[in-house]
Amino acid sequence: MKSSINIILKYRLFLIIAAAAALIFTFTDVSQSKILKDQLGRVVTISGKPERIVALAPSITEIIFALGKGSLIKGATQYSNFPERAKKIPRIGSYVHLDIEKIVALRPDLCVAVKDGNPQFVIKKLEALKIPVYAVDPRNIESVIETLKELGVLLDASKKSKAVIQNMQERIDKIKKIVAKADHIPKIFFQIGISPIVSVGTNTFVHELICLAGGTNLARGNISYPRYSKEQVLAFSPEIFIITSMARGGLFEKVKLEWSRWSDLPAVKNDRILLVDSNIFDRATPRLIDALEVLAKLIHPELFTTEIKRSQK
Repeated sequence: MKSSINIILKYRLFLIIAAAAALIFTFTDVSQSKILKDQLGRVVTISGKPERIVALAPSITEIIFALGKGSLIKGATQYSNFPERAKKIPRIGSYVHLDIEKIVALRPDLCVAVKDGNPQFVIKKLEALKIPVYAVDPRNIESVIETLKELGVLLDASKKSKAVIQNMQERIDKIKKIVAKADHIPKIFFQIGISPIVSVGTNTFVHELICLAGGTNLARGNISYPRYSKEQVLAFSPEIFIITSMARGGLFEKVKLEWSRWSDLPAVKNDRILLVDSNIFDRATPRLIDALEVLAKLIHPELFTTEIKRSQK
């Protein structure tokens, strides 16, 4: 009888210890997990510290490298070409045509997606496979800064994030201070597409850059990427004509030459048909500030010449 009681007591003690161990284990798991809301308002649970990330767009790859966490990226999309090290990362398709099998094979503990471009069915499939997906929506300088903050927290890179943001803000403030001295705000036509002719509307980061750089965007309006006929562009009578070029076999040089034939166009009279590198204008990343500086110097070269002379005194 006594031995039976001892057995029962030992069994109960075992249950208490097992329950306590389970409670401790559960508490540890929760303490190491992060339950967050992404920029789309979705609740995302991430276990522990991400060590194997798949970036589902070139802009995400750039931002993670800017945070000093590029070594965590185990998979990236086509055209993820900045910085140079990004070119060596295994590819998982383009950001609009993602290869789910390749992503899963990389065993990611986190995928970072973008709202526009990444197909929703892919995101849902990854989540069904218990792969957390954190979505961001960098559309302008402000949202790029917000993305840097959020990913800085997520990737334990808040210190680096603050430094990058501070650098961006200081450079923006400097440009604002210089272009505020301008006597004239030129009319700009910014061409990003050739056939058909495509420009940038108000809800784009290039529009924001044009305004910050001291110009007026002739294509401003509710349509993000409006299309124009040649006659409509000529009717705008732009003072400065800017064309983005990705060095496609000299194609953009040909476009520049075609516009140059319209001798009555103010941009032609003033020799202001200009080509810019689309790599820094096409992605919502910290490099938008590089694009801003390029644009401001093209629109107001006289102000920056004066600024250089002052700094040399």
